[in-house]
Amino acid sequence: MTSLTDTVVAHVRDGIRRRQYVPGEIYSVYRLSDALGVSRSPVREAMLRLSEAGLVEIARNRGFRVVLPQARDVAEIFAVRLALEPAAARRCGERGVDLAEPYAVLVAAEDRADEPAFWEADQALHDAILRGAGNARAASIVASLRATTALLGPPTSHAGRSLREIRLEHAPIVEALARHDGPAAEEAMRTHLVRTGRLLVAQVAGPETAPADVDTLWDDVVGSRSL
Repeated sequence: MTSLTDTVVAHVRDGIRRRQYVPGEIYSVYRLSDALGVSRSPVREAMLRLSEAGLVEIARNRGFRVVLPQARDVAEIFAVRLALEPAAARRCGERGVDLAEPYAVLVAAEDRADEPAFWEADQALHDAILRGAGNARAASIVASLRATTALLGPPTSHAGRSLREIRLEHAPIVEALARHDGPAAEEAMRTHLVRTGRLLVAQVAGPETAPADVDTLWDDVVGSRSL
């Protein structure tokens, strides 16, 4: 059941994504409470939750300001995902989990060039792997991390990868699972996440950041042996 706090969190996340709430501005808890028609208590609880997630900074007695993830934050997010998802893919292989259906949804979205549906299917596929491994808590953690990176704007398809290229990165994972080959699924998932993570870190760091500096940041946070 969705609580009022959950509703406020979702509203602020969506507002950040749509640039209704932007970094640098201070937003009043009282005005947000009035705008949403809820008491201040769930708004304050939502701000604490968003602050713990690193998405807002609380300005004492004034309200809150948006803090978008920086390049190091993104690297940390992918370090966590790399700790969870490759192992989950391996476990799915051991358990004989079949992901042909969610993968088919991803392919269909690619064929239609439907980006919103594609990203929804992408998330559903990753979620199915985590849940197929028997770890709903890990699935919730990754969903929250992905919601954070989604606030950064256009996905990595806008930074040099086509939907087809992204879909093809998932193909070896699904194919390995169809063969019940856990180690191959694990390696394919790791390859996909490292490629995505490095690209997103570079995207957030900006074109003025040298590739060598991006590599140094990645290796410092994630490790040079992530592949």
